[in-house]
Amino acid sequence: MKAYVVGVGMTKFEKPESRDWQYWDMAREAGQAALDDAGIAYEQVQQVPVGHCFQASTAGQRAAYELGLTGVPVYNVNNNCATGSTALMMARQFVRGGLADCVLALGFEKMKRGALGGGSDGGDFTTSPVARHYGVMAARHGFERTPPTAQIFGNAAREHMERYGTTEAQLAAVGAKNHRHSVNNPYAQFRDPYTVDEVLAARTVHRPLTKLQCSPTSDGAAAAVVVSERFVVRHGLLEKAVEIAGQAMATDTEESFAAGSCIDVVGRPMSRAAAHRAYESAGLGIEDVDVIELHDCFSVNELLTYEALGMCPDGASGKLVESGATTYGGRWVVNPSGGLISKGHPLGATGLAQAAELTWQLRGQAGARQVAGARVGLAHNIGLGGAAVVTLLRKP
Repeated sequence: MKAYVVGVGMTKFEKPESRDWQYWDMAREAGQAALDDAGIAYEQVQQVPVGHCFQASTAGQRAAYELGLTGVPVYNVNNNCATGSTALMMARQFVRGGLADCVLALGFEKMKRGALGGGSDGGDFTTSPVARHYGVMAARHGFERTPPTAQIFGNAAREHMERYGTTEAQLAAVGAKNHRHSVNNPYAQFRDPYTVDEVLAARTVHRPLTKLQCSPTSDGAAAAVVVSERFVVRHGLLEKAVEIAGQAMATDTEESFAAGSCIDVVGRPMSRAAAHRAYESAGLGIEDVDVIELHDCFSVNELLTYEALGMCPDGASGKLVESGATTYGGRWVVNPSGGLISKGHPLGATGLAQAAELTWQLRGQAGARQVAGARVGLAHNIGLGGAAVVTLLRKP
């Protein structure tokens, strides 16, 4: 059974504490926008998976109750930075499994200012869910007094530079591209363009990563209405419908840890496995994709994801971004929204914001950031600990 996105919505992503709102306020705004986009009422929704990482256990109910008190099942989802796409995947599974005809996937986050830690325990890595991941890093690179997530990805960047000859300018080109793209996105937390030289000159967070190559903490929410084919037909929603043509999640295997490499431990093997399964399930390949929203939590992760998705061989991603192949006029447009680096990264909402952007792109509704002729989109969302979700969207 096919599953379709027929409505999407999101709030503007904002710096934490910059707006006087609660998580349920942002969830209501995004959820209602998705329902309005689909042209349906909350009373038609049969299941509600809700993603969040930093709120209390039944915060999903508190948020969903803002849309209606219908008694609908609400599921609280937490898969670290891959939380939003995990909620979307649950929605698709409900529909494809014949358990529901109409599902609302909702994600939100209200965060604190400052760098994101390495685990929910406030930095005690001996008991953290990511203790094994940081242990790999510490064994090879030690542990420094810099933000832990920037540290593990920064060390992955160093390994990429040592192994493949990737340059700091190529890493900075990712940040410059995504900041340039976000100028045209009214939902983005940052909308100022920067040159490669300006990205390189920004404050270093963990060498070689500068502030303009790191995603910020953000407040925000996003949502998607996922429905069955019969719901689409019954309610005349074909013009709005975007098919979830393929989707897969992968978690860590021995490959993530065996080589003692930060490149592996931050998720390139997981992303590659998820991409392979998603392509196989959709009957599509990277050559069919026009527009990509991927998890650029740090610039190096965009380069690693190019390789994992099959856009280039391992080690060639620095040259790929430098060539212009991943921006307007190139082979693909990657992160037209500005990505996590510039659009922002409220963990529970990120994967659903990617789905919203791709839905607008495939409908031709992305305004000044529209990718001409886009018919197939790919979303990639990853969380340490770990989970990688790859989703292929196609306009019927």
